[in-house]
Amino acid sequence: MIEPVAVIAQIALVLFLSPLITGFSRTMKARLQTRRGAGVLQPYRDLGKLLRKGMVIPDTASWIFAATPYVLFTTTLLAGLLIPTISAQAPLSAFGGVLAVVYLLALGRFFLALGGLDTGSSFGGLGSSREMTISAIAEPALMLAVFTVAIGAGSTNLSTVAHAALGQSWRFLAPSQMLAFAALFIVLIAETGRIPVDNTATHLELTMIHEAMILEYSGPSLALIEWSAAIKQLVLMTLLVNVFFPFGLSPGWWQASTLLSLVLFSVKLLLLAAAIVLVETTNAKLRLFRVPELLTVAFILSAMALISTFLF
Repeated sequence: MIEPVAVIAQIALVLFLSPLITGFSRTMKARLQTRRGAGVLQPYRDLGKLLRKGMVIPDTASWIFAATPYVLFTTTLLAGLLIPTISAQAPLSAFGGVLAVVYLLALGRFFLALGGLDTGSSFGGLGSSREMTISAIAEPALMLAVFTVAIGAGSTNLSTVAHAALGQSWRFLAPSQMLAFAALFIVLIAETGRIPVDNTATHLELTMIHEAMILEYSGPSLALIEWSAAIKQLVLMTLLVNVFFPFGLSPGWWQASTLLSLVLFSVKLLLLAAAIVLVETTNAKLRLFRVPELLTVAFILSAMALISTFLF
């Protein structure tokens, strides 16, 4: 049964928290690089500024270019409603599990790649090609890693997985759990465009992937794309922390422990964001032809995790 209030609450949580995690990551990265950097709330100011600006649409663009930001934002937000955040019961869990999350993110990526190609820009085509290359390896690794946990719960529904994990002892030291966690962590870095896979702060045509696809966007359309990227990061981070570290999840939305669940959820996200920033600052960006090798490692780890669930 769908609770409208729970849907509204999770939408508000995802929309508000996603720019905050992005701002925290950027601020911490700047501190580790001995820079002052922007404040934690800078992403909110950037989104507000873009929403107030006008748009410039290329003459060669079709309806795909205009529809892409809305499709990307909608699919990413729907994926966020399928994943448990502070409650083990996701608002839209009745409509699908982890496969629905992967397909929704893939649909948004597909339209973003089409939007990069639609203007006829060489940079857009370059970024779209690279994005599809990465996703071809990252998506199977993501599914296999989550399937490792889903086998124990007997379901691919993430709410069922979360409820099952709450009733079991902490099994992170199991070989399958550690391998799946490592694989999903690599996928998280790749899908969010982090170093060593990508660098969202650059505009060098030889290195950019995500930024190349959105060079022609401006104004509110660019705001929706940037907001979608922040939501996607939050969705994947939530998937990682609540699948492997389910402690602190409230059994329902209207429990006495809901506020404590929100605090613990925020702490888990901040710790994971700190780990990602640490990886970024201690590694150099890989050459493009080395990126599939890194993602292949993630796929092998997730496959080994799935196989080890049957062996141990």
